[in-house]
Amino acid sequence: MKTATIPSLRVDPALRQAAENVLQKNESLSSFVVQSLQLNITSRRLQSEFIARGLASRDEARKTGEYFDTDGILSELDKMLALADKK
Repeated sequence: MKTATIPSLRVDPALRQAAENVLQKNESLSSFVVQSLQLNITSRRLQSEFIARGLASRDEARKTGEYFDTDGILSELDKMLALADKK
């Protein structure tokens, strides 16, 4: 697969310096930017999927009339956590 380029970015010198200051050994600014893009793309996809699941759940609850109260859910989660802690 051929590679493509990302348009060059004009940034404040302080932002560039901050990025350069956190580079790890043998890491280039370009690889840092690529990794940042990848992480943000993943984050936004996950956020979109999370919102879609939430909206679908809301719609299903409205359709069925089945809702769960917060206290009941938190109680169940506490039980699950306690059980996991015992293992």
